[in-house]
Amino acid sequence: MAANAPAFDVGDYVVYPKHGVGRVIELQSEEIAGMKLELYVLRFEKERMTLRVPVNKVESIGMRKLSSDKTLKEAMETLKGKPKVKRTMWSRRAQEYEAKINSGDLVSIAEVTRDLFRPEDQPEQSYSERQIFEAASSRLARELAAMEKTDEPAALAKILDVLKTHAPQYYESTTEDA
Repeated sequence: MAANAPAFDVGDYVVYPKHGVGRVIELQSEEIAGMKLELYVLRFEKERMTLRVPVNKVESIGMRKLSSDKTLKEAMETLKGKPKVKRTMWSRRAQEYEAKINSGDLVSIAEVTRDLFRPEDQPEQSYSERQIFEAASSRLARELAAMEKTDEPAALAKILDVLKTHAPQYYESTTEDA
């Protein structure tokens, strides 16, 4: 790979593993400590954050283009699967979930979203479970929205619809047949 060729153009949506979907708003050249650096300037609207990433660090950070349609389809299929809940301590599971979210891998984020989703008729989630679920589903929704050229609320509604349609078969119904 040529070191000088920028992998992303201004206007491209990119995924920065720790922050999710952002947009390249400009390419900058700056001199920092006597070294000339080429930088991507990324804008994350949801967090109202701007980030400068050296072009030569893109690969080591794991910054990437939006997922392929195949990966998106795989992530949406993952949402339909049976939730996997390990019987380990919550603190350990929470760390694993956070690591999956921060990996930037769309299918891993879909797994966390699926595993922490609770239908309305199920027991209430803890605050930290809900926080991680919201972080994962929001990250998934932002990438879905960027890929389908829609907004995050519409993408989130689509994700929740898939979960609500497929999750009930995996849970014991707590209501009597009426």
